[in-house]
Amino acid sequence: MSEEQNRPLVLHVWGDELVIRRRYETASIVNDILIALWFIAGSIMFFSEAWTTAGTWCFLLGSVELLIRPVIRLFRQFHIRSVRASGRGPARGESSQDF
Repeated sequence: MSEEQNRPLVLHVWGDELVIRRRYETASIVNDILIALWFIAGSIMFFSEAWTTAGTWCFLLGSVELLIRPVIRLFRQFHIRSVRASGRGPARGESSQDF
């Protein structure tokens, strides 16, 4: 990939908000991957009685990651709201749907 393709997309209208949304989206994707890995590892470990306890811990960690998913979304909302309140994002009444 060229350096030009790696540059982030920046729109000046909602620039700060788009950057924030992309960062939280990335965090959410990483979290979803971790959820899958914990549950896959736990499932594999349950095939052996010697690994059952470790598998249970993997399931517990996967469940905690499931809790983190809405927490990421909630923090994103607070962050975007603070950007809007500071005047760096779209004004009230303007559309700012997820991109």
